[in-house]
Amino acid sequence: MNTRQQQLLERVTIIPGLMSGKPTIRGMRFPVGDILEMLANGMTESDILEQHPILEKDDIHAALLYASLKLKNTVVIHAA
Repeated sequence: MNTRQQQLLERVTIIPGLMSGKPTIRGMRFPVGDILEMLANGMTESDILEQHPILEKDDIHAALLYASLKLKNTVVIHAA
């Protein structure tokens, strides 16, 4: 995994008690799954950023990378 990917994955947080421990973006109440669902429903990156100004472009990229690694069964370790 390269440095850029590691930086993106740092944006994905899993905090017990926050959103039932689901992966979220930067410790906010914004689940990774919501970003993926918006993309799957045809929203563009620009649409998402316009409708959710709390998000940044790299948050969307982080969600995609996280999902990709999970599907490949790559273990992603989050240090507390």
